[in-house]
Amino acid sequence: MVTRIVRPALALSVIFALFAGTAQGATTPKPTSTSTTKPTVKATTKPTVKATTKPAATKKPVVKKKAVVRKPIVQRKSATLKPTPKPVWPPKGFRVNGEIYARVPTASELLAILSTDKKLTAVAKQCITKACGVVRLASTKGCTWWEILSTVRGPASTTDATTIVRGNLRTTAASTQPKQVVTVYLISSEPLTPKTSLGGLSISCYHSPVAEKIPSNSYVPTVKATPSESPTPTATESPSAEPSPTATSG
Repeated sequence: MVTRIVRPALALSVIFALFAGTAQGATTPKPTSTSTTKPTVKATTKPTVKATTKPAATKKPVVKKKAVVRKPIVQRKSATLKPTPKPVWPPKGFRVNGEIYARVPTASELLAILSTDKKLTAVAKQCITKACGVVRLASTKGCTWWEILSTVRGPASTTDATTIVRGNLRTTAASTQPKQVVTVYLISSEPLTPKTSLGGLSISCYHSPVAEKIPSNSYVPTVKATPSESPTPTATESPSAEPSPTATSG
């Protein structure tokens, strides 16, 4: 009986020893980890950037420019020179006798003529204080010179308003071409007074050579002016009577 009990015990002890040895053999030693020294990374010190405070920009006052007003460019039309119109023949409103045409211009016609003729304007200034007349002349054949006879009429005196012939005037004018119209001033030396007029015209066209100074005005008074008479400048009066042209060949 005892033997039976001991053997199991031995067996158990052997088994235990086997198990213990097996357990010890089974446990593999763990490798000891040797700490490897890692290279220490030194932090590089970055330079500290200091914020520089910039001075605040001062705003310049905005200068408003004055608006330049440009005038629109106006294209000027080039002046085209119109040809001088040919004079109408026979001239309108003229009285005719043979080859001679004559007419006393109206005030408006005379102003239009003077506005384009400076020489004639200078002649007309003599009529501010003198009794004058104006006549327009033309001839179909032309004339080497002209002769115009006329009479100056006016009041007898400052106290007598009766109209009488105050004097006779002879006027000569220069040559004209065929169908050329000219304006001739008949200038007397009679002082210009109210109601003084020049008329009774007799016109001659000459084809003979000139034998005297032309142009000219020769006045012969028939009444002597009294000391009480003094000229009163007024507007120049045109001849009251239409001219009676007469063709004269020299």
